Amino acid sequence: KQAEISQEEFFGFLKDKQGLLEGVALCGGEPTLNPELPEFIKKIKDFGFKVKLDTNGSNPKMLKLLVDQKLVDYVAMDIKLPKERYGLVFGGKLSADDIEESIKILKNGSVDFEFRTTVAPGIHAPDDLGRMAAWIGPGTPGKTPKYFLQNFRPERNIDPAFENLRPFGPEFFEQALEKIRPFLPDAKVR
Repeated sequence: KQAEISQEEFFGFLKDKQGLLEGVALCGGEPTLNPELPEFIKKIKDFGFKVKLDTNGSNPKMLKLLVDQKLVDYVAMDIKLPKERYGLVFGGKLSADDIEESIKILKNGSVDFEFRTTVAPGIHAPDDLGRMAAWIGPGTPGKTPKYFLQNFRPERNIDPAFENLRPFGPEFFEQALEKIRPFLPDAKVR
């Protein structure tokens, strides 16, 4: 677990980095669950920094507020599974309906964004990724959503059992992109 720092220390750090850094990425856990997030972001913006939000899409109300109030400059949203598997895997912790609402907010909003999936053996198959791309769906004309696949990395996992998994090879990603590109033609692997 990372050591906590006070807001005073954090904003002191930002003040010292003005002119050296462009922005701040808000990630870890799920930032949108904190009701104080809008005020925190406003303070960051007061220092002249851009703000990137990493989210799992589970709190569409907060996401909409942040987008509508132009508090975020970029959003990276994780799509973890095909829609029909969210309830099976996450139970009531992550709702597919909330994820879908967050997808719509980003696709219909004015903030720059991307969707991404970290793919892991035993969890994802190329067909799963095709269904996820269909769920995200194409954007409005001239605005196709960005979608990135990220290969699972076995180090530093919450569950030590994952440390023994071997990441996918290039063949998997070729098959996955074949399933994805009919829906999201610009999908890429990072």
